[in-house]
Amino acid sequence: MAEETVNYSEDSIRSLDWKEHIRLRPGMYIGKLGDGSSFDDGIYVLLKEIMDNSIDEFVMGSGRTIDISVSDHKVSIRDYGRGIPLGKVIDCVSKINTGGKYDSKAFQKSVGLNGVGTKAVNALSGSFAVQSYRDGKTKRAEFEKGELMLDNPAIDTTQRNGTAVTFIPDESIFRNFRFIPEFIENMIWNYVFLNAGLTINFNNQKYFSERGLHDLLVRNTDSEANRYPIIHLKGEDIEIAMTHGQQYGEEYYSFVNGQHTTQGGTHQQAFREAVVRTVREFYKKEYDASDIRASIVAAVSVRVQEPVFESQTKTKLGSLNIGPDGPSVKSFVTDFVKKALDDYLHSHPDAADGLLKRILQSERERKDIAGIKKLANERAKKASLHNRKLRD
Repeated sequence: MAEETVNYSEDSIRSLDWKEHIRLRPGMYIGKLGDGSSFDDGIYVLLKEIMDNSIDEFVMGSGRTIDISVSDHKVSIRDYGRGIPLGKVIDCVSKINTGGKYDSKAFQKSVGLNGVGTKAVNALSGSFAVQSYRDGKTKRAEFEKGELMLDNPAIDTTQRNGTAVTFIPDESIFRNFRFIPEFIENMIWNYVFLNAGLTINFNNQKYFSERGLHDLLVRNTDSEANRYPIIHLKGEDIEIAMTHGQQYGEEYYSFVNGQHTTQGGTHQQAFREAVVRTVREFYKKEYDASDIRASIVAAVSVRVQEPVFESQTKTKLGSLNIGPDGPSVKSFVTDFVKKALDDYLHSHPDAADGLLKRILQSERERKDIAGIKKLANERAKKASLHNRKLRD
């Protein structure tokens, strides 16, 4: 049977506009879709994309409060930053490759998708509204599935500067979805931990952190199980909190420009290596890397100019350098940890003693397990040999 020939001509080539492409291939922009029952489902990515823009305003020194209201289906976010320039309100939410983040002077170390994130939210929402408040004027625009439905002219206002976005994800794409408050709460806690001094009001409940990543570890560890008080180190474009607990394995909370890199990346790997090197030099002994890192709980946050992620959803950092003209991520993290952690251990002998005891305990446990495995293997070999003799 002859194969059917597929016609390939000019008529076969399609050009999609921005919203059609996003709606046809949403996974390229937000990862998985889902119905909201998993923390990484698409509806939470939509929320995060709008939040990232508001966070960027705070990072740039504009607006210390963000108000969020979320019901089962509807999201409203209001920040008090500079507000989108009124003449570009529609372009900023509906034209791909339009946004302030291409100007590195305006957004030096941004996390929001350059010119894409808000547009993806717009295209994937059954209803989307944006309103900018700027210097006594305000402008509002409304969309449905990315299609402009209402373009109000700018009018006078007494409201504070900032931007308000309200959206309802498109139920034809996110079927039977609903937002689960616990997932959003965890997201918000990370935002305030990473941006000490920022206040987020979520459904009329206030979230705030004074000590940043230190507070993150307080919330995620058992203080009675920690082998020494949480070490908190801060430098320009880097912040680290760490301790050792009683659990097995390693536990990391890593972030780049406020983005939770759940799959780690170059910054997390650099920290893992830097801790081992610094500890060995401090105690002047070549402890096994696994013994040093066993039971570690650490939070690592760095700011990178023009970060490169390994996927559109930004869960793993791929950047090799801190910036176009900056040092490598590895040397930046290593140099900071080497000095800051070494200084801390020298000035806090209680922490140094607690860390050493944990390392020695891990070493003993590892050697004990190795001895048990060796004995078990020897017995297994003897049993195998004995059974072979019986068969003979």
